[in-house]
Formats: sequence, structure tokens, C-alpha cells
Amino acid sequence: MGMSVTISAATDQDAEQILKLQYLCYQPEAALYDDYSIQPLTQTLDDLRAELSDACVVVARLGTEVVGAVRGTVDADGTAAIGTLVVHPRMQRHGLGGRLLTAVEERLTAERSAKRYRLSTGHRSEGNLRLYRSHGYTPVGTEQLSTRLSLVTLEKEAVAAGPAADGAPQDYVASA
Repeated sequence: MGMSVTISAATDQDAEQILKLQYLCYQPEAALYDDYSIQPLTQTLDDLRAELSDACVVVARLGTEVVGAVRGTVDADGTAAIGTLVVHPRMQRHGLGGRLLTAVEERLTAERSAKRYRLSTGHRSEGNLRLYRSHGYTPVGTEQLSTRLSLVTLEKEAVAAGPAADGAPQDYVASA
């Protein structure tokens, strides 16, 4: 492609692009479980904007287009809940999901003192499970939500020091 993908903190102006992207990316998940009522497909723009104001949200941009996003929050015990990791279908399988995951982990640790990370995915979502395991997550529980869906929860401990010498999160540039 010749353009660089940059990863940085999201802004309120990214909300519409993030919402459209998550809607596109969660269609295959909904089909896999025959459930189109999942939260990423029913979330409103106002709800997303409220979430963006509270959560640590990281986006990947190709030029001005948002092609990936992930968000997380940290509770009082230091557990970061990471969710809604999405990468545009044309950008998948190039390591962008992993770079987004690493970026949000680093920001959650540096900015919100995360001690551990937790995320969940459906039991049939093999690509998601493979990505999370390859980044050090291990399954800690499974919850059956319906006859079609079990939610697998995975966790890992936060790394004490990030890659930046001063511990601050970094923006990333990657070739796509």
C-alpha cells in the first residue's frame, strides 16, 4: 500500500468511524453465533461517545481512516478490562490487532496503573483466542451465556516497565 499505519489515542472525532468499523467487524461474530443483538452491533453513537470519554481508547489510522480500535478501563483493584478490539477486514492478518493490543496494555499500565489485563471472547472465535494466547493471555474461566455461546475469559499480568525509557506510552508507526 505504501502508507503507514499509525497507532495513537482516539479522539471524540473518531467516534463515528469507530462505530462503523465495529459494526462491520462484528458481523462475522454475530453470524458465527447466530446472534445479531450483541452489544457492538446495537451500541448507539451517544453510548460510544460516553464510553470514549471514560475509557482508554486506541485507534489505528491509515491516513485519516480509522482501520482499527480497542478500548479498556481499569477497576479499583488494578484489573484492566480490554474490549472491542476491531481491525478492518482488509487490514487483518498483518499484526495490527496485536499492535493495538500491546498499545492499549501499555497505556492502561502507564496512565491508569493496570496490574493485570482481562478480556473475553466467544468460544468459537478461534482467531481471537489464537491472538490473545500469542500475547500471553491464558484462559481463567468460561461462562455459558446461551445454548449457542460460551464466553471465554483470559487474563495476563501487566509488565512492570514499558518499552519507553520513561514509562510513557508510545505512538507506533507500522508499514501496511
